[in-house]
Amino acid sequence: MADLSTAPIRTVIVRITIGAFSLAALMGVIALIGGGAFGATEGRILLTTLLVGVSSVAVLCYLATAGTPYQWVGVLGGVVLVAPVLTALVMIWHDFDTTPSELESKTFGVGTVVAATLAQVCLLLALGARARPAVRRILVATIALAGVLAGLVSAMVLGYDDPGSGYLRFLGVVAILDVLGTVVVAALTRFGVSPRPQAPTVLAVPFGLTGRVVALAERTGRHPEDVVGEAVERYLAAAELPAADENEPGARAH
Repeated sequence: MADLSTAPIRTVIVRITIGAFSLAALMGVIALIGGGAFGATEGRILLTTLLVGVSSVAVLCYLATAGTPYQWVGVLGGVVLVAPVLTALVMIWHDFDTTPSELESKTFGVGTVVAATLAQVCLLLALGARARPAVRRILVATIALAGVLAGLVSAMVLGYDDPGSGYLRFLGVVAILDVLGTVVVAALTRFGVSPRPQAPTVLAVPFGLTGRVVALAERTGRHPEDVVGEAVERYLAAAELPAADENEPGARAH
């Protein structure tokens, strides 16, 4: 369930992400259909559009954890993403015609690997938040494999020039298992059938409250079901307090 404190921030980030990519996409279209020779400037614009698009997808992955206990992973991903984006912009607009420095290349490479891994982890955590215990065990193993894969690839980016066939074989096995675990978690979470002892009870919102629920959901950027669920939880928590007090030792009836 989304938290009231994170919903406005999430809405702002989504709007900024959509706006930034829309602007970059417009610049890319103008560069392609503007006429004239296709030169370095047009190449820079298209690469920038691609960079903004990929970064936007990563940001949306990080936002999948908003309002959950794992939202710190999304925040970490957003912070890490800054490094590859900035270095890529420098290489596109400053070092386009030259070879980038070793520091730029390594920062971009490692930053991209870590940012992509965190995006994958955020999606897995969002998918498996309410998964069955068996699926959650696969999820944890997949996240561990993703971390190992990120470390292996980062080591090669940082200068492990001669990894050898054994290293590459191990990296390939980890990558395959990582992809397999991601597919399994996504499939079982989204399409798997969870056994239920009985059909869930469907509760209807009174007609007079429907408009207020929808208005609050639109204002906070949440789904109406989340608004209703939070209201019910707060009511039940408040209603259960007197009963809990009566059950305490030493409590007396008045």
